[in-house]
Amino acid sequence: MSTPASLPSRHAPGLIEENRQALAQLRRLLDDLAPEAYRRVFGVQGRHTLGKHVRHIIDHYEALIDGLEAGARTLDYERRRRDPALETRPDEAARRLAALETWLASLETQAAPERLTLRYGLDAGAATDDEARLALASSLARELAFLTSHTVHHMAIIGLLAEQLGLALPDSFGVHPSTLRHWRREAESERGAPLPSSAAASS
Repeated sequence: MSTPASLPSRHAPGLIEENRQALAQLRRLLDDLAPEAYRRVFGVQGRHTLGKHVRHIIDHYEALIDGLEAGARTLDYERRRRDPALETRPDEAARRLAALETWLASLETQAAPERLTLRYGLDAGAATDDEARLALASSLARELAFLTSHTVHHMAIIGLLAEQLGLALPDSFGVHPSTLRHWRREAESERGAPLPSSAAASS
């Protein structure tokens, strides 16, 4: 990333950390997960597995990286890698999640583009693919905020599937940071004092 500009917000370190925490929590789930459980099919139509949701999450981060490294600063989440190994091998998924955590940490010291363009698909029946896609102005900070919400949304679904497998998960798994902050404020209000630092760190 060669553009000589820093992340465009003083809140960017917080956005980076939110993403890192979510991915680390997801990776810890996979560390001891049997491949059979990872591939187990759920739903009447068999569309859900833990692996498919994890692959989908990783795809979006790698699409962001691909867009940044291509030099054009154009992102397109619909043109994802969709690596089938990520749906069947929890060890490979955990490895890629760890790599993403490392990449996110590197953003705090790397230069970032001043602006990004997000390609967004609309009418599939349009004359050409380009005509069916909007070009939306964005930024790295905005995309990190999106990825937090997107990741946590799919982790919530993963949590529901994991419960059916009898897996114990932290109360904070698949809960958006804004909801965790709301819970902490409510707890502090009820108790009249801040939560212990260990409880805050676990979120």
